[in-house]
Amino acid sequence: MTTETINNNKTLTTVLHLSVFTKYFIPLGNFIFPMLLWLARKQDPFVDHHGRNALNFQISMFLYTIFLVAVGFATFVYFGLRFTANEPLFFVQDSFVIENVSDAMPFFITLGILGIILLGLFILELFAVINASIKANEGQLYNYPLTINFLGSEKPDDTNHQFNQSRNEQFNDTQKQTL
Repeated sequence: MTTETINNNKTLTTVLHLSVFTKYFIPLGNFIFPMLLWLARKQDPFVDHHGRNALNFQISMFLYTIFLVAVGFATFVYFGLRFTANEPLFFVQDSFVIENVSDAMPFFITLGILGIILLGLFILELFAVINASIKANEGQLYNYPLTINFLGSEKPDDTNHQFNQSRNEQFNDTQKQTL
């Protein structure tokens, strides 16, 4: 990457990272706007790196959140069925009564832990996106933490091609060498 290309695209990559905050105003804005900005200049390696990382991070955070919400829902259903196992399922008007608080403690602890983890993911996302924006504005590359690499680079490494030989080819090469 040349410094000319990096300098021309610093503002674009900064806006690309900050555009993920549009999810608070527009549903799925954290995927749509970074993708549009990334696809506009995808051929530039600097924009390509930042665009892929921003989208990979957003997809990863979405999956982590969905997993935690699913675990929370499963916990709610499990303890809901457990609390009503001895009594018929009915709701008293304007109240939900748990007679023995010690029975409900595992439920509250589990939901508390899930809430703390969700809050931690939110704070991580804020700091990581702001840090990535700052690095992009400085012309540096940035890799997000806890990111699953869904959108790998399209350009394969030339160093790995020499090792991508099948077992038959390797066997034939050693046979030719010994003859």
